[in-house]
Amino acid sequence: MVLPLAIIVVAIIALAIFLYYVPILLWFSALVSGVHISLVQLFLMRIRKVPPSTIVQALIEAHKAGLQDIRRDELEAHYLAGGHVQKVVHALVSANKANIQLSFQMATAIDLAGRDVFEAVQMSVNPRVIDTPPVTAVAKNGIQLIAKARVTVRANIRQLVGGAGEETVLARVGEGIVSSIGSSESHERVLENPDSISKVVLSKGLDSGTAFEILSIDIADIDVGKNIGAALQMDQANADKNIAQAKAEERRAMAVALEQEMKAKAQEARARVIEAEAEVPKAMAEAFRNGNMGVMDYIRYKNVEADTQMRQSIATPAVPKKDGK
Repeated sequence: MVLPLAIIVVAIIALAIFLYYVPILLWFSALVSGVHISLVQLFLMRIRKVPPSTIVQALIEAHKAGLQDIRRDELEAHYLAGGHVQKVVHALVSANKANIQLSFQMATAIDLAGRDVFEAVQMSVNPRVIDTPPVTAVAKNGIQLIAKARVTVRANIRQLVGGAGEETVLARVGEGIVSSIGSSESHERVLENPDSISKVVLSKGLDSGTAFEILSIDIADIDVGKNIGAALQMDQANADKNIAQAKAEERRAMAVALEQEMKAKAQEARARVIEAEAEVPKAMAEAFRNGNMGVMDYIRYKNVEADTQMRQSIATPAVPKKDGK
């Protein structure tokens, strides 16, 4: 009993290995579907590490859709290059039904470029609506406007390889909105006729060099923001005021410094006068000793001095005392 059981197990394992490398059921499924492929080719796919089920299913789908120019070796080459065979075939079938010109070479190139070719075909049939982030712009009268737009795009199959993506389209639309609002004389004109922004932006051909074709740009919402012109004028006025205050402070500091200098010079002059007055008694004493000055000269000097003091007291007004005292 043990020997027949072992033979059965070995036979089952051998049969499983044989069916793995020679998928007879898959060959029969392709045959009844009208796809002619030999067992040798299926066996060689296993050797080349290409899943036969993926290739056969893709061939069956293409054959049923009427695509006769898709060959097995091209599908294998695309799989070995790292492509998505099923997505390429789905895209070719969808493009054929929608009367969109899409060759196998173009579809595989788009797929290998990292883009979803099946999604691109779907977007060509059903355009996508992209909402732009809030775009802030300032009209010529200084009023800030915040606009939101909805951009309807569809895929441009011919530009998918090497064409710019969705971010570029949004950036260009935002730039166009800013330019259109910035060229308006006042924000009232923009609010009265927001579709003028769409016309200006569409006329610039923003979809050139991108993987999309812009069908329409609709302004969804416009909000009034800050009065940027008034804010700038206030900032300029504050800056001018600060500059004037700084200059006034500079002039005041120079005046204080000049006053201090004059006071220092006056004190120096008074010191010199006092020093000179101190020399007068010495000079008079020296004149007495040398006989150059007599008693009568001294008396006349004192009279002149007294007369000068009297004149100064008369010329100086009396300071009134507080509380009538």
